[in-house]
Amino acid sequence: MDELVLEKVRGGMKGVRVPGASDKVFKEECLFSFDSPESEGGLYISLSSFQGFGKEFVQLDHERTGNVLYLHEKWRRKSTPENLALGGEGGFNVGQPQFRLEKSTTLVVMPGQETVPLPCPDLPELVLQSVTAITAHESSSAQDTVALWEEERRVSKYADNVQQLDTGRKISPNPKDWKCDETNVTENLWLNLSTGFIGSGRQNWDGSGGNGAALRHFEATGSRYPLVVKLGTITPHGADVYSYAPDENDMVLDPHLDVHLTKWGINMMQMEKTEKTMTELQVQLNLTHEYNKITESGTALTPLSGAGFVLLGIPEVQERYAGGAAKIFQTAPPEPQQDFACQMAKLGVALSTGRTGHVIQEAPPCPDDADAMEVDDTNFKDERIKSVRPLGFKTLVGRGHQEFSSARQQDALEYFQYVLEQIGRCEHANTERLDLASGPSTKSLFGFTFEDRIQCLGSGGILYKQRDDNVLSLDIPLEAAVNKEEVEQFKDREAKRLRLKEELAEAYIGAPGGSDNTSAVVASGVNEEPVLPKVSFAACLERFGGAEIVDDVYSALAGSRTSATKRVRMTTMPPYLMVALKRYYVAEGWVPKKMEALVEVPDQINIENLRGSGPQPGEVLQPEDAPGSAPGGAGGGAAPPMEPDPLLVSQLVSMGFDENGCKRATLATNNSGAEAAMEYVLAHMEDPGFNDPFVPASTAAAPAAIIYYIIYHPLLFPYTASSAAAPAASGGAADPEKISKLADMGFSETHATAALKTCGDNIERAADWLFSHMDDLDSAVASVLSSATAAAATPAGAAGGSSGSSQMKDGPGNYELMGIISHMGSNTACGHYVCHMKKDGRWVIFNDEKVAVSEHPPKDLGYMYLFKRLQE
Repeated sequence: MDELVLEKVRGGMKGVRVPGASDKVFKEECLFSFDSPESEGGLYISLSSFQGFGKEFVQLDHERTGNVLYLHEKWRRKSTPENLALGGEGGFNVGQPQFRLEKSTTLVVMPGQETVPLPCPDLPELVLQSVTAITAHESSSAQDTVALWEEERRVSKYADNVQQLDTGRKISPNPKDWKCDETNVTENLWLNLSTGFIGSGRQNWDGSGGNGAALRHFEATGSRYPLVVKLGTITPHGADVYSYAPDENDMVLDPHLDVHLTKWGINMMQMEKTEKTMTELQVQLNLTHEYNKITESGTALTPLSGAGFVLLGIPEVQERYAGGAAKIFQTAPPEPQQDFACQMAKLGVALSTGRTGHVIQEAPPCPDDADAMEVDDTNFKDERIKSVRPLGFKTLVGRGHQEFSSARQQDALEYFQYVLEQIGRCEHANTERLDLASGPSTKSLFGFTFEDRIQCLGSGGILYKQRDDNVLSLDIPLEAAVNKEEVEQFKDREAKRLRLKEELAEAYIGAPGGSDNTSAVVASGVNEEPVLPKVSFAACLERFGGAEIVDDVYSALAGSRTSATKRVRMTTMPPYLMVALKRYYVAEGWVPKKMEALVEVPDQINIENLRGSGPQPGEVLQPEDAPGSAPGGAGGGAAPPMEPDPLLVSQLVSMGFDENGCKRATLATNNSGAEAAMEYVLAHMEDPGFNDPFVPASTAAAPAAIIYYIIYHPLLFPYTASSAAAPAASGGAADPEKISKLADMGFSETHATAALKTCGDNIERAADWLFSHMDDLDSAVASVLSSATAAAATPAGAAGGSSGSSQMKDGPGNYELMGIISHMGSNTACGHYVCHMKKDGRWVIFNDEKVAVSEHPPKDLGYMYLFKRLQE
């Protein structure tokens, strides 16, 4: 080894470390781009920070940090013949691209980029240990990989006390001997763990599955034995277990399954899988109907690639983050993987320029040996050349969030709003760095203001309230379906098919009827495509714009709580409008479900009829509530802290939930009822501290209460469009309900009012503001209130609307559809998302790394629809 280079290595060892198990090594992808070891320039990994950088950015990192030594990894894929392809799970992977990696590693010394081929025993021991540890360490992205399709399953509360009857029955381990004890069918069989009864499973929506014998046996035995296991799924690693109990009615886990199966003569360790699991069947059903339609499976699609066919399709956002990437990278903090602006710029550059970190490599000269075993045709099979996987961005966005940092699949609508929240916070903290003075903030492109008109039914007084949002959520009124008769006929045919299957009959011939007066023939075993309700988009808008009756509303004119009518309008309309159809709901038994309906969304809409106009001449307006008055009470002091409703708590505890968690659930839902509290328990029962000893708000110290309520009560502090409103004094009165909630945590009304004013009436940020000013709270509050007093002295009309209205980019309500997000799955906790975008007059489908021209975009099956304002 050259002594001069060795001397430079020794001189650059300051800061060199050996990564431990708790360290993250970013060796799979550049932090400023999507370059990887397989990129043309390879990847440079710092021996000090363990951060990876592409060839274009390694000099920048050296200048920013002073790091000298980098491990340079460069890999090249070499194809191998398919008929010799080993190493895939399950043996041969015929038809799949197969390759091996040809790797080269060197030590690079900055700034001159002198290289030392590795391995090199002459290097200092610390350098050798660092290189070896980095090479062996699991990459950061591998640690952050998440599963999407698997639904989360909870341990059944009946598993610990399964009563197993002594019937003397032993089940044969041979699947050929299994059959339903009632109907003799031999597929989709479920063993009751208590009685030993083997019954057929329930029928699926498409007619496949079983005949329901297992469920009928559960009901016939007094609904006392709820746990059943699917026989064909038993392996040494587990099996599909279902609970028929009304309070579970879902797939569950049985930690004692091996013991329970032994009772019936089944040894789990000797069993092999012979049938699809319920997750696999769910995927298959999606692939045969909804998945086919949404992903356009079976249609010959023209593949697309290159810059411009991207999901980050908002020009203003591209210009801010992709156009300003150089400045953003140069001003990055020491840990760019934790900097939201850096990761947005990295993603923006890749999607808007097509720089994926992988390029088509020139093929090497053809070998003279015609029988050469190695060919290099990976360019035609490597999808990474045309796509990126923003795992680093997803990890950063979800950091610190109970749901988005987990391995569970998320609701795309909630994720969209949360990402906008993070963008808003980033842009507020980096105004100069992102050059926000030259254009609108990203939040303002989607934000708008709702106007609630509430009219007391007793006094006739009207109250107008404004609130900010970024999503227009629409109910789907099934009663407005245009094909209700066809839907009912389909349900009738499905019921007849089920009876035929139970009776082992082949066909049913009904009485003459219908428009042609012909006999209805229903054949057993025929799978008919479901007939779904068809609801017009206009009906959804009409439902949104209609009036509704609300109860328990305080009327200042009446001096009491009463009923009122509520009507919602929009006072501003944004440049980009996100519309969400409320397809997901909680069904009987607290089971999350999806509303199966077709809503044909038009290419263009005009929603000017939903524009609000504020108070009208002749209307009797409700007076503003007296300052400091709690909802429904008199002013002059904080309302007593809310306590959990004992009756609600008792109802929840009787269902098997922990009492402490039940108390928190009733408080988080304002003692509004068992249904709301149950939903809260199910959503938060696994949150850290949820079942810890409960401390009443009246006795809890204020700082501890703030911390607990922020972390464990997201319903009290939801992420909404107004969550990231810029800290500015609000011109209107603070929401009395929010004042009351903050007062329940031990703060005075004066403190709560000041916090809400300075945080744009956002309760989450107000609580955080109060906590951060505990040392000088009185002086901070005095400063806010004095500023508010000065603002109140400005002429009327100088500032209007809600706290965020002045930031909204209002314009005409004429829009054109530009994007659709669709979801396949029974609920948002599982399944798969697909996006369609309209680009240059044609629709494009984005299905993971597959991008192609869309022939039939699923405009009637979407979950979220993005509209852009039509140019005048």
